[in-house]
Amino acid sequence: MSEAHLVPEIREIRAQIDKMHKGGQLKKAVELCQSALKVDPTNPELHIRLGDLYLEWHLDIHQPKQYIDEAITEYQRALESNLDSPLIYYKLGTAFYHKGELDKAINYFKLCIENDSKMFNAHFMLARTLTKKANYSESISPLEKAIKYGGLKSSRAHYLMYLLLNNKTEKNFRTKIKAGFHFLLFILTLIFDRESKKEFFNKLSYIQFLPLFIRGYYLEKTRNIYRAIDLYSQAIEETPRFLPLYILLGDVYRSIGKVSDAINEYKMALWLDSTSVTAYKSLCSIYEEQSDYDNAIEMYKKLIELNPNDAVYYSNLANLLYLKGKFDAAISAYQTAVTLNPNKKWTSVIAQTLGYIFQESKENFDAAISAYQNASLLNPEDIDTYISLGSAFYDKGDYNNALIVYRTALEIDPNNARIHCNLGYLLWGKGLINEAIKEYELAIKLDPSYDIAYNNLGVIYLDDLGYIQKSIDMFQQAIKHNPNYALAHYNVGRAMAIKGNNIEAARVFQIALDLNSYTNELDDNEIKSRIDNLFD
Repeated sequence: MSEAHLVPEIREIRAQIDKMHKGGQLKKAVELCQSALKVDPTNPELHIRLGDLYLEWHLDIHQPKQYIDEAITEYQRALESNLDSPLIYYKLGTAFYHKGELDKAINYFKLCIENDSKMFNAHFMLARTLTKKANYSESISPLEKAIKYGGLKSSRAHYLMYLLLNNKTEKNFRTKIKAGFHFLLFILTLIFDRESKKEFFNKLSYIQFLPLFIRGYYLEKTRNIYRAIDLYSQAIEETPRFLPLYILLGDVYRSIGKVSDAINEYKMALWLDSTSVTAYKSLCSIYEEQSDYDNAIEMYKKLIELNPNDAVYYSNLANLLYLKGKFDAAISAYQTAVTLNPNKKWTSVIAQTLGYIFQESKENFDAAISAYQNASLLNPEDIDTYISLGSAFYDKGDYNNALIVYRTALEIDPNNARIHCNLGYLLWGKGLINEAIKEYELAIKLDPSYDIAYNNLGVIYLDDLGYIQKSIDMFQQAIKHNPNYALAHYNVGRAMAIKGNNIEAARVFQIALDLNSYTNELDDNEIKSRIDNLFD
C-alpha cells in the first residue's frame, strides 16, 4: 500500500480517536492509536496523541495503574522525528512534572522556551515547577512572562502570582494590593483560559469526596476506627489514584498503633506522587517516633530536595544526625538552617543548638562562643543565650569574659536563679568562696526548688569549709526536689564517709549507682571505687 493511500486512512483513524476520546472511551482510543502507529510507526503526531492519552489516563483517579512512563516514551519517540519542536519539549516537561522528576521537567520547559520564547504555558509550568521546589524568587520571572504572553489566557499564572505574593513572610500594603489585583484577574480571565478551566472543574469534582471526609472524620472522633478504615479502604478501591485517601488511611492506622500499615499507606501516596510533602512529613514523624533515625534522615533529605530553602527541614535533619552521633554532618545542617534564617528568634534557638554541639560534642569552644554570640545578636533578650555563652567562656578558661557575660545577663534579668547559680560556680572556680556562697544562696532564695544550687552549695560546705552537717542538709534538699539526682546522692555518701558512717555511705552510694544507670551523671567506676574503699 502506497503512502498516498495511507494518509487519508491515518486521518480517518485520528478522527475516530478523537471521537472515542470525547465519548469517554479512553482505553479504546489508546488501542486505536496503537494500531495506527503500527501502520505509520514514525508519525510524530500519532506519538504525541498517544502520549496525551496515556497522560490523561495516568491522571484519572479512578484507574489503578500508572501510565506516565508510557506517555514519556511516546513523547520521546515523537521528539526523534522533530528535535526542534517546542510543543514536544513542553509535553515532556509536563509529563516529568507529573512524574515528580522536577529537575528534568525544568530542563524540558527551558528547552521549549529556547525554541519558542513566547509559549506562555511553558513559562507558567516552569514557574509552577520552581514553586513546587520552593524556589519562589526564581519563579517570578517566568510567571511574569506567562502573564505577558498569555494575555487573557493567563488565568493560572495570575492565580499562582497571587499565591506567591500572598504567602510572603513580610507583606507591605503595596504587596497586598498587588496580590488582590492578580486574584481579580484570575477570576476575570478564567473563562478564556482552557487549561485553567480544566484544572478548576477538575478540582471542583473533588467535592464529591466531601461527604466521605465528613463521615470519616465523624467515625474517627467517635472512636469507630475500624469503620473508618473500611470506609477509606472502600473509597480507595473505587478511586485508587486519589492521594488524600491514602494519607487519611495512614493517619487512622497510625492512631491505633498499626505502624507498618500506616507506613505502607504513606508510601502508596508517594508512589502516586513522589513530591507529596504531606506523605514525606508523615513518614518523617512516624520514623522518629519509632526511633528509626536512618529512615527519618532519608525522608528529610527527600524533603530538602523538594524544598531546599526550608530551614526547618535542615534543623530537623540536624537533630537526627546529632542523635546518630554524626556531629560534623549535624553542624553542617544547622549552619545551613542558620544561613536561611526564616525568623530571627527561631534562628537564634538553632544557633544556640549549634553552639551546644561545638561546646559539648566537639569541644571547640571558640566555635561555640561564635555561635552563641550570633544567637545573642539575633535575639538579645534571650537569657538562655547568655547562660550558654558564659558557660562556653568558662569551659575555655576565659573566666573574665564569662563574668562579664553573666553580669550583662543579670542587668537584663536580675532575678534569674540560673544566672546566679552559674555565677556562683564561676566565682567558686576563681576561689572566691564567700561571693560564690552568696550567689548560691540568692539562687535558692529566687527558686527554692533549685536542686543544682543546693548541691553546689553543699559541695562548698563539704570540700572547702568542712561543714559536714550543713553540706548534708544541702544535699538532702537537692534530693528532696529531685529524687533522681545521682550526684546529690553521691555527695551525701561522701559526707557520710567523712563522718565515719560507712554503712550509710555504702547505702547512699548504691542508690547513686542505681540512679546513674539512667541519668549518666557520673562515672560508674568512681562510685564503685568509693564503695570498695569504705571497707578496705
